Amino acid sequence: MAIQWFPGHMAKARREVSEKLKLVDIVFELIDARLPLSSRNPMIDEVTQQKPRLLILNKMDLADEVQTKRWIAYFEQQGLRTVAINSFEGKGIQTVTKAAKEILQPKFDRMKQRGIRPGAIRAMIVGIPNVGKSTLINRLAKKNIAKTGNKPGVTKAQQWIKFGKELELLDTPGVLWPKFEDQRVGYKLALTGAIKDSILNMEELAVYGLQFLETHYPERLAQRYEMTTVGDNIQSLFDKIGERRKVYTVGGEIDYDKVAEMIVQDIRDQQVGKLTFDFPEEFE
Repeated sequence: MAIQWFPGHMAKARREVSEKLKLVDIVFELIDARLPLSSRNPMIDEVTQQKPRLLILNKMDLADEVQTKRWIAYFEQQGLRTVAINSFEGKGIQTVTKAAKEILQPKFDRMKQRGIRPGAIRAMIVGIPNVGKSTLINRLAKKNIAKTGNKPGVTKAQQWIKFGKELELLDTPGVLWPKFEDQRVGYKLALTGAIKDSILNMEELAVYGLQFLETHYPERLAQRYEMTTVGDNIQSLFDKIGERRKVYTVGGEIDYDKVAEMIVQDIRDQQVGKLTFDFPEEFE
């Protein structure tokens, strides 16, 4: 299954990000803690150039805690300041502003030396769809959304959102890249809901999910599906799961479509526990 999804509005969003960088002090790059590299847009490094950046691992409540700590250490070693948050529940939100201040402190010190009083931090939030950008914005702004078009150089198509006196956010549409060089990235994104189900082959996705559990979380596979190996006979595999979970068609046959959907939903709903789909050693 080749997963490709690059709607035209996302190409436009990329151009908008490039054009608006001059309006901000720092870029908040929001990624999914379950997919620390697969949910990063490879174009962001190119587009943001030398602009200061804070990497935010969102949805930490859904990810394997051990792996999240490993990823924070990994990114910090790459020179990227990184924080982990749960924007849905508001956990760790205060670390975002704190880290941004620390990153920009040298710039603010230089401004003070020239007699310029630093104002609110102006930040741009970027990220692919489904990483929780809107949820984070609502948490930071406490749903107090500023009017658009009320600042020099800001058109009505842009959205500035105030968070008290310390932070102003420039929202951007979700941006996904036009080609997955590694199809595993597409599968991982699909398993976490970042890609529309309507363009997916759910059976292939379910098999990938089971194989992933077999490789990285075998105890979860055994606990949830009472099996230790996936094997190559997919029909037999689905038969076993369908029989145990009583997933039948009206005619009494195993409903393979529903079995596949059930497996994918199990993974998304944490029925097999907290999962991280990327591991640092895979990318070194």
